[in-house]
This record gives sequence, C-alpha cells and structure tokens, in this order.
Amino acid sequence: MSSTFQQASPCPAPAANGECTGRTLTRSTPQDAALRAEPFKVACSSCNLRELCLPVGLSKTDLEQLDTLVATRRTVARGDTLFRAGDAFQSLFAVRTGFFKTCVSAEDGRDQVTGFQMAGELLGLDGISNDRHSCDAVALEDSQVCVIPYGQLEELSREFTDLQHQFHKIMSREIVRDHGVMLLLGSMRAEERLAAFLLNLTQRLQARGFSASSLVLRMTREEIGSYLGLKLETVSRTFSKFQEDGLLEVKQRQIRIVDQAGLQRLVNSTNC
Repeated sequence: MSSTFQQASPCPAPAANGECTGRTLTRSTPQDAALRAEPFKVACSSCNLRELCLPVGLSKTDLEQLDTLVATRRTVARGDTLFRAGDAFQSLFAVRTGFFKTCVSAEDGRDQVTGFQMAGELLGLDGISNDRHSCDAVALEDSQVCVIPYGQLEELSREFTDLQHQFHKIMSREIVRDHGVMLLLGSMRAEERLAAFLLNLTQRLQARGFSASSLVLRMTREEIGSYLGLKLETVSRTFSKFQEDGLLEVKQRQIRIVDQAGLQRLVNSTNC
C-alpha cells in the first residue's frame, strides 16, 4: 500500500489567520484538456516549499540547474486524474498547491484509497519499478504540480550528489510510511486508526506553517474509511464519539482538535 497519512491542503502563501490568499484556479470545462501544461512562473529558488522538496543549502548554481529541470507545471482540476494505473511512467510530480489521493481498483470494482498527497509531496514514485504507474492520482481540489522528467532527474542526480541523497531520503520515507500503514491496519482499533490519521494531518499542517489544531478535511469520510480500512458508518460514529468525549469539535469537514493529548493516548495504547 502506497503512502501516507497526509493533511488538508495548504496554500503556497497562507495569511496570518491561516486562510489562503492565493488565487482560485479555474475549473476545466468539458471541452478543455484535464491537464494544462504551462511555463513555470515560480522558480525553485523562490518557491516557499523548497525546503520540503529539496536539499538544504543548495548553491545558486545548483538551484539554476534545478530550474531548468522543473520547467513546466500542470493545472489539474478537482476530480480530474493526473495519471492512471497502466500509464507509461515518464515524470515525477511535485505538488505545488492542492491535494491529491492515490487509489487502486479493488477486485470488486471499488476504488481503494492508498494515500493522500499535498503541497511539498511527490507523486509518481509508483512508476519507477516497471515504467508503468500502478495507481490513479486524482485531484481532490484544484491543484498545480511541477513536472520533473525522471530521465533528466537521474542524469542530474549523478552529477549532483546532494540531490541524489535527497531523492533517497524521499524513497526511504515512503517505505517507512508503508510500514506505518501496515501497522495501522493490522493492529489498531477504529478509534486508534482515526486518532493516528488526525494527528498526522495536524503534524503535516504545522510543518507548513498552519494551525496545529484546526483543519479542513479535503477528503470525504468515505475516502478516509477506504484508506483506514473502515466502513463509512464506523468513521462517522467514531467522529461523533470523539466529539462527545471532548477530543474534537466537528462541523462537517471543519475539525478542531480540543484534546491532542487525549488523541495521542489512544494511539499510544496500541503499544501497551
């Protein structure tokens, strides 16, 4: 199972109150292409997500090399697919704005959510092993991605050891997250699974300068259930229980964590 507990999508330039001040992307019409490639207007050197994607302490020359590699970006409208299972693997995609889910088709035809990716995360790593993507990547809101041609990335990495090391770190992080999901699905009760999911969301928000206690879920409860291996009714019932127990305040997709320590105790009880 691919990545990861992730959190609600950050804006590239959040205001002090945590609200997004960036422009809203226009939804594609049925006549438009789902993916629109355009020249890259924000260089790696000036992107405020750089520390999440790139090695720390790069020289100006190194950043200029990366700018030539990441020359285009794509806009993906909410509900559209960035790539599908079976598509030829050519590029990695760094999420610049927005939020994605990855999913595979289960034997009964339903979509099984395997991960959620947000700004500063990479999509497309699944295609490296056999040159074909093994899952679908679907935008959960209007999003933009930086296109990173993988062949050129490999060439640059051979010359640029810091970049190669960073890529290895990203791959290792994916493996660790896969192990975390296996633990989550194999040994945790429903309450523990949802608590771990929410805590991870807030941790990721904090890393991007957002509130550690308030978030807006970009995914539906059904998608959360698919990822956590829970039925929709169980997810809804657990949210209600958390609210009754004073752990959360829930208003549709708006969540405020009231007792973070209480959620952490639920997760820690798995190891007791």
